[in-house]
Amino acid sequence: MADQAEFESMAMPFMDQLYSHALRLTKNSSDAEDLVQETYLKGYRAFSSFKEGTNLRAWLFRILTNSFINNYRKKQRGFEEEDFDEVDDMYLFRRLGSGQNSTLGMSAEDMLFERLTEDEIKDAVENLPTQYREVVLLADVQGFSYKEIAEILEIPDGTVMSRLHRGRAKLQKDLLEFASKRGLLVGPSQMHSYEERLPATVGAGGRS
Repeated sequence: MADQAEFESMAMPFMDQLYSHALRLTKNSSDAEDLVQETYLKGYRAFSSFKEGTNLRAWLFRILTNSFINNYRKKQRGFEEEDFDEVDDMYLFRRLGSGQNSTLGMSAEDMLFERLTEDEIKDAVENLPTQYREVVLLADVQGFSYKEIAEILEIPDGTVMSRLHRGRAKLQKDLLEFASKRGLLVGPSQMHSYEERLPATVGAGGRS
């Protein structure tokens, strides 16, 4: 039997991170709460099998992800299996004009994110097909390594890299198209005047 006090002291600090991830997966606060509760219950029951010195955070995320796959994904209408081979890696850079971006020390992603709100970016992530959303969230939001993600999702490292690459490309493409429809993008001939209006606080650092 697991030691309740030890489990609570070690596992409870990760509750906010687990809930945040669960909410992005389920897109429903009630389901997210249930998923986190189930994760902690399963974690407590299996705590005796946890190897001391290994990554408890990754272990809990693996339990949460497996629970999501086994239970909540069934509620969703058809698990999306999409092929993003057609997504061009240079699509974003060509549309935003990489030459102008380099003069500002900003990446194409920076230029795009500067023009969208946090909610708009969040919505785009949530609209990714589940298998890509899982990997993008684990890598770019939770900061897990390829190896850790592979262990959490129980898939090969190569599959993690492939899904992350395609998920990011799809996310960029969707955000760019959304920004274009809202008239947030400018052409190369207009870029110079747009640059002059950018806040002076914009630096070279960007989102990963």
